[in-house]
Amino acid sequence: PEYLDELAAHHVGGHLKVAPEHVSERVLARMKKPGIDAFEEFAERFEAASRRAGKEQFLVPYFIASHPGSTVEDMIELAIFLKQRGYRPRQVQDFIPAPMDLATCMYWTGLDPFSMKPVETARKLHDRKVQRALLQFFAPENYFTVHQALEQAGRADLIGDGPDCLIPSRPPREAIEARRQEALDVAERATRPGYRRAAREGGKRGSPR
Repeated sequence: PEYLDELAAHHVGGHLKVAPEHVSERVLARMKKPGIDAFEEFAERFEAASRRAGKEQFLVPYFIASHPGSTVEDMIELAIFLKQRGYRPRQVQDFIPAPMDLATCMYWTGLDPFSMKPVETARKLHDRKVQRALLQFFAPENYFTVHQALEQAGRADLIGDGPDCLIPSRPPREAIEARRQEALDVAERATRPGYRRAAREGGKRGSPR
């Protein structure tokens, strides 16, 4: 408590960055981190220490997507946690394998090196995109990705206009516009001449062998 009072009174410039990283007990165990209850207790104590210091200060929590062991169901659990507590993370960390890291071992081998049990890991770009979108479920450009993920996970109860829903039943205008723009970008890339086509048309870039 003394350290937290010192921190809140003299060493925080309005926002304190912290890294709970996830809420799923299973995923946090893979990270060798304490449960989410530890973060919530810290948040309460930090708020109280800030009040004692006569300051209005806030936590900026960091969360991660696609960590080994994290499934779509785990990310939905995290999204519900964020919704309930009013967190809207602007910065999202995507898991990237780093040398000499335990999580990297899980990522490449698909195994927990301590138990040798399989660890489900999102490796495909689409799967990683889904996990990231669930972490930022509130962003209009993620609407259709989140909608599909919730339906496939059997959590259509989180789609609607109720206070506990993650996304509305109807897509916002920004979501429709983002999808339209994405389709236009894909169509434009498809019409660009590639190397082989340019070679055949121009005859000056060499011919494919």
